[in-house]
Amino acid sequence: MNPPGLSVLIPVYNRDVTPLVRALLAQAADWGGPVEIHCLDDASAPQYRRLNQALAALPGVCYQELPRNVGRAAIRNQLAAAAAHEWLLLLDNDSLLPDGQFLARYAAARLLAPVLVGGTTYEALPPVEPELYLRWLYGRRREARPAALRQRAPHGQLTLNNMLVQATVFRRFGLDETLTRYGHEDTKFGWLLRQAGTSVHHLDNPVLHDGLEPAALFLSKTHDAVRNLARLYHAEGLGADTKLLKAALQLRRWGLGEAVRVAFALRQQQVRQNLLSGQPSLRQLDAIKLYWLLTELK
Repeated sequence: MNPPGLSVLIPVYNRDVTPLVRALLAQAADWGGPVEIHCLDDASAPQYRRLNQALAALPGVCYQELPRNVGRAAIRNQLAAAAAHEWLLLLDNDSLLPDGQFLARYAAARLLAPVLVGGTTYEALPPVEPELYLRWLYGRRREARPAALRQRAPHGQLTLNNMLVQATVFRRFGLDETLTRYGHEDTKFGWLLRQAGTSVHHLDNPVLHDGLEPAALFLSKTHDAVRNLARLYHAEGLGADTKLLKAALQLRRWGLGEAVRVAFALRQQQVRQNLLSGQPSLRQLDAIKLYWLLTELK
C-alpha cells in the first residue's frame, strides 16, 4: 500500500513565503509519502509577487497568482480543490516552522483523527516596536495554548492555520465564502465538524507566528471578526458557545445589553487610546469587543 501523500496549502498575501517553503521542502522526506506545496497569491503588491515567483522553479512547488483578491475562505477552497493528495496541511503565510521535526510529528500523529490542529506559538520576548505589542501580547496570552487545554473543547479551539485535515473531510464542508471579512471561518468549520461527529485532535506541534500587525490594523481586523460572529449568529444561530457571544447574550437576557453598550460608548475613545499605546490591557480589548458585538446585535 502506497503511503499517503501530503498537499501543503499556503495562501499568500503581501508576504515573502520563501523561508517557509524552503523549510517545508527540507522536511518533506519526513512525511513518509509524496509531498507537494501549493502557494496561491491573492493579488499581492508587485514587490511581493516578484519575491515569490522564483518558488515556481522549485521541485514539488506550485506557485500561482490570482488576478484579484478573493479573500481568506475562497482562496483556501481553491487551494484544496487543486490539491492532489489525501492529506491537506493548511498554513498561514506568516508562519515559520519551529524546528526540523514539524512534519515528522504530524506524520506520527495522522492516524489519531481526520483533523489535527498543531497550534501557534510566539516569540518569548516582546517586540521592540510599541505598536506591535498588543498583537504579541494577545498571541502569547490568548492563542499560544498547549494541546491539553485546547483539547477540552476541540471543535471550539480549531484554527485553520496549522491544521492537518483529510482532503475528503475539508472538501465535504469547505469554508464559507460569504464571510468576506476577516475572522470566524474556522468557527463555522469547527461547528460543522462537531455537528457531523468528526473528531478533532489537538497536539503540541505549533508554528511560530511571524507576522505581528500594528495595533490599529489588529483592532480593525478584530472588529471585522466580531461582525462576522454576529452575522453567523443572526443567519445560522452559530457561535453561541463562544465566550464573547455568551457574555453578550447573557447581558441581553438580563436586560442590561443596551445600558452596557451606551455606557461603554462614552469611554470608547479612552479604551482605544490604551489599546494603541505601548502598555495595552487585554481586559480593555475584551470590553471593546463586547461593545462592538452588542452594537451588531441591536
